[in-house]
Amino acid sequence: MNIKPLADRVLLKAVEKENITTSGIYIPEWSNKERPYIYEVVAVWPGKEDKHMSVKIWDKVLSGQYSGDDVKVNWQEYKIVGIDYILAIVE
Repeated sequence: MNIKPLADRVLLKAVEKENITTSGIYIPEWSNKERPYIYEVVAVWPGKEDKHMSVKIWDKVLSGQYSGDDVKVNWQEYKIVGIDYILAIVE
């Protein structure tokens, strides 16, 4: 893959959601479509001069489901978002 996000954008790939909680409760996908999703950072551009890119490749991050733009390359789905739309780093 040869995608380089420009300016203050980050290329993300969705991480499979766990449908069973630690206590064993099954949560169907349709139950809460508006919740933020966990993504893996695939590519990061150095950013604009006034923006600090606080994520790096392989980080797991939280971002809104409808933020950014969805793209498909070689049958793989990605999301391109601005650094402002990344809510948190998941550790």
